[in-house]
Amino acid sequence: MRPQPYTLHFNPKLSLNAAGKHVRDGLSTVLRTGDNLWLSCDERTTIERLRLTGPHEFGEHCSYQLDELLDLPADETLEIDIEGMGEAGHYLWIIGSHSLKRKQPDPEDEDVEKQIEKLAKVKADPNRYLLARIPLLLNPETGNYELHKQAPHPTDPTQTLHAAQLHGSTSSNELLDVLADDPHLKPFLKIPGKDNGFDIEGLAVGENGRLFVGLRGPVLRGWAVVLELLPREDKHGRLRLDKVPGSTQPYYKKHFLQLGGMGLRELRQLGSDILLLAGPTMDLDGTIAVYRWPDALRLPQDSLIDEKQLHRLFDVPHGAGPTAGQDRAEGMALLDETHILLVFDSPTDQRKPAPHQVQADAYRLPR
Repeated sequence: MRPQPYTLHFNPKLSLNAAGKHVRDGLSTVLRTGDNLWLSCDERTTIERLRLTGPHEFGEHCSYQLDELLDLPADETLEIDIEGMGEAGHYLWIIGSHSLKRKQPDPEDEDVEKQIEKLAKVKADPNRYLLARIPLLLNPETGNYELHKQAPHPTDPTQTLHAAQLHGSTSSNELLDVLADDPHLKPFLKIPGKDNGFDIEGLAVGENGRLFVGLRGPVLRGWAVVLELLPREDKHGRLRLDKVPGSTQPYYKKHFLQLGGMGLRELRQLGSDILLLAGPTMDLDGTIAVYRWPDALRLPQDSLIDEKQLHRLFDVPHGAGPTAGQDRAEGMALLDETHILLVFDSPTDQRKPAPHQVQADAYRLPR
């Protein structure tokens, strides 16, 4: 299946983080609303917005600083590691990876002992423990969707939309707290994401405010995990997890998917189905594939979904050989009901036709 390239144009004044890394080199999630494309880089605390400027082009780059819209657990210099976005009810939902990270050694350093010691160091970034919603409204004068800290509801004058996030602290949040005794996930909460530890990558927003959270890890005996949550606003304007009907655990459902050992990279709702972008849970080159999970939004209880209940639509090429470690599909947006757009982490030079540009790939969904 040959994809249709889309060129994404970024503003050079907005595209570099403090370490000099370009936003196009670490794209982790992507979402479309109207003519706008929303993206995030996993090493920033910003959300990027582009606009459709041609048949296969997005430009007019705008960047939103999340510390101006939310109360981040730590300061704005620490990455959020945003790994999922979704949209519903005039809100943009975002979620961080919630994962720990292990130091990367340098094999070319002469101090071998010091580099080996790095592998023993595990670090937590407080901003990664973020699950939040931000008012998302269409500006009829510009045709762009915009983010707000607070705004009037567009159709109900009795309501005010406002940004909110899941209750938590600099070391945890309510989601991790309720998972602390989970028989499947508890052992992995203290393991870094790249070691098959707990690692969120993917978010889909269903009806009635339900969130479907995809885990890149852990993968349990070849089964990937999706958590179904129901955040509600409390009297203090914070998000709290509400009880989920039909679940074994009070505050979340667990859905186990037989994806042949792959973890989840992105989730997208399509009607009552969910599209899945799946790939390796470890930091390696391996099969990346797009699946369709029929009637995912209609499951009344925890579920075990075998490969016969999933439709494997197609595989996505990835880097190998001279391009090892590159062109790994990380984000997936619905362009329309029959097409998806994939963005890639660590894109090859071939995907960068000019400075501050990168190519994404659009695929037609099989029937």
